[in-house]
Order: sequence, then C-alpha cells, then structure tokens
Amino acid sequence: MPTILIAPADPAEAGGLIRELDAYQASLYPAESNHLLPLDALRHPNVTFLVARVDDQVAGCGAFVRYVEYAEIKRMFVSPEFRGLKLGRRILEEIEWRIRAAGLALARLETGVSQPEALRLYESAGYLRCGPFGEYREDHLSVFMEKHLR
Repeated sequence: MPTILIAPADPAEAGGLIRELDAYQASLYPAESNHLLPLDALRHPNVTFLVARVDDQVAGCGAFVRYVEYAEIKRMFVSPEFRGLKLGRRILEEIEWRIRAAGLALARLETGVSQPEALRLYESAGYLRCGPFGEYREDHLSVFMEKHLR
C-alpha cells in the first residue's frame, strides 16, 4: 500500500506537473478558453496550493483561491501514472476541508467539456452546474460548477 500525503507546498515543487497540465489543457482547448492560473499567481496570499505525494513522488496537485463569498478550485491534476489511486477525490476532499476551515461555504470551479473524468469527479462529489462567475464569460467549451459546503 503506497503512502499518500496531501499538504500545502510551494508550487515550484510541482512545476513539472503544472507544465504537464498546461500542455494537456492546450491540447484540448484554444488559448482563449484556457483559464490557467500562472505559477507565480499560485503563490499569492489568497491561494492555497496543495501537492499530493505518493511514496514521496509528486503525483497530483490542486489549489483554491479565496474570494470574499466563495473559493474557486484551480489546478486540479493527477499525473497519469498515478491515476486509479483516487487521488483526485482525495485532493478535492482536502481542498473542501480547507475551504471550510477558511470560513467559506461555497466552492466554485470552471472545467472543460472535453474532460469527462473531471466532470464525473465533480458531479459525484456533489457539484452542480451553474452559470459563469467572477470574471468568466459564457464559453461553449467551459462548464461552471459549484457546491455548498455546509
């Protein structure tokens, strides 16, 4: 049984994973439909960045940005070689726990129509589709979701 640890980390520790995620997103969507948070932005004080390690190897990541009334989940990704360990679910649960601990009760996210695995994960975790939020605009390639965490 592998040892799995999910904890806050400097985004640079997951630089290779983030580059892999960026390439994956770029292969699915045009630039105007990619809403990627740059590495430097992941270090802002209102961002919590988590890394999942499997036996000390960086295997996945996820983050959330705190706003006044909600938190936005960003940068959820599990390296293909570590899929099947339920890491996505575990990262999501840790993010939700930390959002609640920050005093927020609403989690929102934007994902894409060409990511059925992500859509299944979020839907099975209780996320419901909603309209664009924050600075997002309607985009036929985007799926907006939210979950009340109380």
